Amino acid sequence: MKIKCHRHPIVFAVILSLAVLTFAADSKKENKQKQIRKMAEDTLALLYKADPKTKSAIESAFGYAVFSDLGVKILLAGSGKGHGIAVNNKNKQETFMKMLELQAGLGFGVEKFRVVFIFETQKAFDHFVNSGWEFSGQSTAAAKVGEKGAAFSGAASVSEGVWMYQLTEKGVAAEITVHSSKYSKDDDLN
Repeated sequence: MKIKCHRHPIVFAVILSLAVLTFAADSKKENKQKQIRKMAEDTLALLYKADPKTKSAIESAFGYAVFSDLGVKILLAGSGKGHGIAVNNKNKQETFMKMLELQAGLGFGVEKFRVVFIFETQKAFDHFVNSGWEFSGQSTAAAKVGEKGAAFSGAASVSEGVWMYQLTEKGVAAEITVHSSKYSKDDDLN
């Protein structure tokens, strides 16, 4: 005796739909990762062109992170968000990250810039990647050369063992503007 079940086509359709949705989500994730890697490569190329010494500084550091930010300010409030990637130079492990920014004060406009962090030590890198990092308030730091000499020319020391370059459309910024910014892992991309 043969029993016919009309549910098998429905179950098959549900499983097939879930597989298609999973593939689409994975494809979207891979495309976003690819875009962030390309942005990081382009940013580093701009930095190396503006200051060739930065290439050896980044290559010899424990790790680095590159972010692209787009901020919008309308009247009294502004915000920005961006994505980036942190790379451990020792094992080449990548961590995709996100950035959120809040601004207060009178203003109007759109600001686009990129940021490169260089981490001299594993401790500084691990803290940034695993615990996130937050700048509070707003400040402007003059780009300076610290005790590390010309290796970090044009960078600002933003924390112990952490150097920061800010690039605008005009090149490496002489002054680095830091707003209330938060950097953290992007759970959707890792």
